[in-house]
Amino acid sequence: MKIFLRVISYVKPYRLRLIAANLCMLVSRPLELLSYILLIPMLDVVFSPPKVEEIAATGTSVFNLGNYLKQFLAGLVAQYDRPTALLFLVIAVFASFLLKNLFSLVNQYLMADIEHGIMHRLRNDVYRHLQHLSLSYFTEERKGNLIATVVNDVRILNDSAMAVVNSFFRDPPTIVLSTTVLLLLDWQLTVIVALIIPIGGIIISRIADKLKKQSIFMQEKMADMMSVLDESLANVRIVKAFGMEEFETGRFSNESSRYADLMKTIQRRRNLASPISEMFGVIAIAVIVWFIGGRVISGTSSITSSALIGYIVVLSQMLPPIKLFGQTFNSVQEGIGAAGRVFKILDTEPAILDKPSATSITEFKHQIRYENVSFKYETGDVVLKGVSLEIKQGERVAIVGPSGGGKSTLVDLLPRFYDPREGRITLDGIDLRDITLDSLRKLMGIVTQETILFNDTVRNNIAYGRSDTSLDHIIEAAKIANAHEFISRLPNGYDTKIGDRGTKLSGGQRQRISLARAILKNPPILIFDEATSALDTESEILVQEAVERTLAGRTSVVIAHRLSTIQHSDRIIVIEKGEIVEEGKHAALLANSKGVYRRLYELQFQV
Repeated sequence: MKIFLRVISYVKPYRLRLIAANLCMLVSRPLELLSYILLIPMLDVVFSPPKVEEIAATGTSVFNLGNYLKQFLAGLVAQYDRPTALLFLVIAVFASFLLKNLFSLVNQYLMADIEHGIMHRLRNDVYRHLQHLSLSYFTEERKGNLIATVVNDVRILNDSAMAVVNSFFRDPPTIVLSTTVLLLLDWQLTVIVALIIPIGGIIISRIADKLKKQSIFMQEKMADMMSVLDESLANVRIVKAFGMEEFETGRFSNESSRYADLMKTIQRRRNLASPISEMFGVIAIAVIVWFIGGRVISGTSSITSSALIGYIVVLSQMLPPIKLFGQTFNSVQEGIGAAGRVFKILDTEPAILDKPSATSITEFKHQIRYENVSFKYETGDVVLKGVSLEIKQGERVAIVGPSGGGKSTLVDLLPRFYDPREGRITLDGIDLRDITLDSLRKLMGIVTQETILFNDTVRNNIAYGRSDTSLDHIIEAAKIANAHEFISRLPNGYDTKIGDRGTKLSGGQRQRISLARAILKNPPILIFDEATSALDTESEILVQEAVERTLAGRTSVVIAHRLSTIQHSDRIIVIEKGEIVEEGKHAALLANSKGVYRRLYELQFQV
């Protein structure tokens, strides 16, 4: 019930359109039913129009719609001739069908707007929430799972919600109106029919229970398939380099096969609902023909042959809503599974949040301090142990050390990708946890070893998130980053699309565009996480020149793999096994023959 209410909350903004749409639906159903009821006098006027005196002799009953129709027809024939009465009935049937279809069209027009609007809002909410979740969340979740939820589960949930809304306003009124007409035509026969059809409903509900369990499993298989697809496409260079195309094809084929087999099982089970309900409808019609048809032939029934045909037509029109009502129940079961995955994301709280009392800052004046900071990830050993460090405004600090020593983790704590488990980090004496995330991160520019670029133009990648930035400012940033020259040689210059993740550019070119993006932001604090370690010598020189120009006058923290790039730093911090083991300038650290820095230097330069 809680999940249902949450889904309904997405319908509320469209309540006026929903009311209008369902009013149209409520009007169209009686009009449709009227069209079929008018078939009874139409058949009578063609084959055997009753006489007024015969009707008067039989009298009327409040529970006998057939007699009312006979009276209506007899009066019509008495006032006009048979062809005119037939024309009148034909026009009436045509008009009722026309109005019914007009109201149905308006209903469908409004419902399309509502349906896609709800899906748009729900998908945006999930995506927006994902954007605000902490980095730690994405280290635990597979991207394929998240993509499947945003794309597939939201669609299933939306389809289920719309099925419920449509069915609630469409099927019960149709069933009630049709049942009322059937009771008025022959209440005894209708009671018999009412005993047959629910048996199908019981069987369908059992099918729905199975569908719910299989639907949840199906969504998991969809996530597995999307994960394989995402991984293989993201790492296509490695796949080809190792000649693993057939291996990846087989891996995807296995996941796709499992998904296909499960979908076939679900589809077959889902398809059972329609023939079962239809079969019980056919049984009901067969009972009618056998039970009443014989009495009509023998002349012992009060219902006429035309009324019998009308009864069967109305009943046959009532069966689809009953069938759809059963299918809606199945759809709800599938929707519950999808809703669980969607709302699981929406209910996940970010690990890093602003305090209610957090303050916004606009500048960095004095220093950054790590005060006895310790940290460990949810799964794993302690990464940092009691680290204390001060970085002054305008100082250039380099972080070096063996792999796995905690360098990147130390730097990731600065923009609050994570929070320390113990100790604290302050900026100008303010605990980072007391500063709003938005204002804190606006003070920082980050360039990572893995360049993150988008399948867009060079211009938009440099001006990421700043659509109002002038081309002159973008060019200026590109020149500082040593990128303007190669950008100018591209087919469309700054308007050249660079492909998915910048695959149309070399590693050095991608890194320089990433650097230009950080320069354009013009932050007082710059963070470089091994920004040149993956580059060839020529590219490294170009990037390093750009870095040197960029760092002038700014506070910077540089994680370095190549020690040649940080020799002129104001201070070098050496981290090993989560602790600061050395600190000083290049020359002083190199002079310590037993130090970690000296060992790293000798290994790198083969001294």
